Amino acid sequence: MTEVNGNDINCGRSVNVSDYLQDQTKFIGRLKYFSKVTDPRNIFVTNNTLDAAKDLVESSRLGNQPPGTTVDDVIKAKYLADSAFHADTGQRMNLIGRMSFQVPGGMVIIAALMQFYKTAPQVIFWQWVNQSNNALVNYTNRNANSPSTNKQIGVAYVSATTAAVVTSLGLNRALRSAPPLIGRFVPLVAVAAANCVNIPLMRQQELTNGVSVLDDNGNTLGLSRIAAGLGISQVCISRISIATPCMVLAPVVMEKVLEPMAWMKRIKPFHVFVQAGLCGLCLVFMVPVGCSLFPQKAAIPVSYLESELKHSIYKTNPKLSYVTFNKGL
Repeated sequence: MTEVNGNDINCGRSVNVSDYLQDQTKFIGRLKYFSKVTDPRNIFVTNNTLDAAKDLVESSRLGNQPPGTTVDDVIKAKYLADSAFHADTGQRMNLIGRMSFQVPGGMVIIAALMQFYKTAPQVIFWQWVNQSNNALVNYTNRNANSPSTNKQIGVAYVSATTAAVVTSLGLNRALRSAPPLIGRFVPLVAVAAANCVNIPLMRQQELTNGVSVLDDNGNTLGLSRIAAGLGISQVCISRISIATPCMVLAPVVMEKVLEPMAWMKRIKPFHVFVQAGLCGLCLVFMVPVGCSLFPQKAAIPVSYLESELKHSIYKTNPKLSYVTFNKGL
């Protein structure tokens, strides 16, 4: 007779794989969820393992999980699948665009932005690298129900890169006589400005045509440009909040604490690696925090929607107060 594991999924415990594993209406619930999904260790998981995790989640959704499958197995598979597969398309996302890659990728780029900001070639090169990365992340985590054309993606990419370079070079020129520490905050302003350009332009199809809004049962009720604008503004705030702490704290720590030390003076060529370590330490905490500021499954009152859509919803669902939509990450 086969011994049944007390944690077996068929022995009383269960998990709803069609929904989030934590309460997404509360910040702490979102933080617990994104701490797992954005874990940098997920980037080392092989594609075969990711595909197996997705298959297990799908089989559990249908109630056909393999014998002996435990709840813990399903929970682990759910986190892995959510970290690597797009919420709308179900397709595996490119590695660099996944939020789990934002700690290793971000720590290198942000450290370089803060280390190499004094000359025009340095600014142009590293802002181009940063905006190339941002464009890929924004495209990967878009609302896939509102696809952008190649032309729109190209315009967003060029516009954001130009905004970042112009902001950096302009501030560098304006702050030439300012204390060195002030100059180190120029990349932060440039990154914030570029995000406010890159994300809306990369997702302009959503602003033009709207995003799908859903009822409580997941039924599509129509397209809303207002919901799209709300979601994109929340994403901009989240992205800037992820980068801000390390781009504020790292320059202060470097300028006031580390660089005056004798051993740091002897390794000036390696300061960028020290900054990368400081940035990585911040991003380990700030990536899940930034992603948790707003629910990914965002809600908006029906009364806030476009007049035609609002009346259409009230006609068929008179008691519906809120609709939801995928805001992206």
